Amino acid sequence: MTDMDKLLSLAKRRGFVFPGSDIYGGLANSWDYGPLGAELKKNVKDAWWDRFVRQRGDMVGIDAALIMNPKVWEASGHLANFSDPLTECTACHTRYRADQIDMSAACANCGKKGTFTEPAQFNMMLKTFLGAKEGTEAVAYFRPETAQSMFADFKLVQETSRKRLPFGIAQVGKAFRNEITPGNFIFRTREFEQMEVEYFVHPDDWEKHFEAWLQELKGWLAFCGVKEENLHYNEISEADRAFYSKRTIDIEYKYPFGLKELYGLAYRGDYDLKRHMEKSGADLRYTDPVTNEKYLPHVIEPSLGVDRTVLVVMLEAYHEEQAPTSEEGENDLRVVMRFPKALAPYKIAVLPLSKKEELAVPAAELAASLRKRWATDYDETQSIGKRYRRQDEIGTPYCITYDFDSLQDQAVTVRDRDTMKQERVKLSELEAYLATNLGF
Repeated sequence: MTDMDKLLSLAKRRGFVFPGSDIYGGLANSWDYGPLGAELKKNVKDAWWDRFVRQRGDMVGIDAALIMNPKVWEASGHLANFSDPLTECTACHTRYRADQIDMSAACANCGKKGTFTEPAQFNMMLKTFLGAKEGTEAVAYFRPETAQSMFADFKLVQETSRKRLPFGIAQVGKAFRNEITPGNFIFRTREFEQMEVEYFVHPDDWEKHFEAWLQELKGWLAFCGVKEENLHYNEISEADRAFYSKRTIDIEYKYPFGLKELYGLAYRGDYDLKRHMEKSGADLRYTDPVTNEKYLPHVIEPSLGVDRTVLVVMLEAYHEEQAPTSEEGENDLRVVMRFPKALAPYKIAVLPLSKKEELAVPAAELAASLRKRWATDYDETQSIGKRYRRQDEIGTPYCITYDFDSLQDQAVTVRDRDTMKQERVKLSELEAYLATNLGF
């Protein structure tokens, strides 16, 4: 299992993820994605969008506002029910979720016992104010989930896209929750990103669509390089499910800090559309153009966290191994991030064997040419062995070495990240070679 301290060290050292506002001492559980992390995160979102929206004829996407009319959250029940039990240590004033600690034990921060207050419900909606004055009439909320905008926009989306049921609305976007105890790196943060689908179906057909989406999520996890042995499918009992749900599965992952939720798949029934129809007065029923049946669709919801996906992809990719002595004497421990090629921040690195102009100039030109098609790095500092190690550590699938022989034979050496095998490839055949091996 990957050590979290090692992953955090690599994430900061190589520019994947580092503490937000770092020069000011940071902000509790605030993380910024650096140059490589931003590429990795974008690749995850782009791959998800391509897989679940562009490649399907029954899906459309939206990009809704972060702040909605507060009546949305009243209708959805968030204002009344979106809360966690909060307790506070009266000695040091550290706050905890009461359902995640033993309240009879000592405070983890100050070590004193018997100091916890009685649990009180704490609403996790992040409040803000709109307009020049702060008052009750100006209160608004940053959305705690992306789902409600898809329900509120259902009628407009269905009518403008002219989609027939079953069909889904997808969205990738930020959400905000004033968590009592965020933590474990980017696993739980107050500001996060979701990839969600609300899939609208006939009430009689929900079970087959639920099973279909479960298989879709399994396929996506395999694409992301997640080993099945690290996953657990937790069928939520009736007692623990939301009252409107007939079935919910939490897909859990074996993180270094324990088995915890990665994704969720829920059957939400018609609860959300019914509530919004009642509160808004808008008719959100769907009319079947063939049978003329008019009904409120039921909903299957696959909900995926972008940040948790990035974390799991990094955990699965991290490998340590003793490297052979064949690469320029670099026989120390090799750290390699074995990202799926489609998700790797850089697909290719071009490495001139020498910084001399006769090699550096054509090598830089080659990198510029490849950059038009693939994310490509260029590195000419330190020994070739150290540069290979550096690219291994950021997960670049292919390194291309431009050497003195390249000036004569018009060929380069291509090194595979995972096998470390090297192959001589003609420059005229290089793009075709990379397209075949990268798969795109």
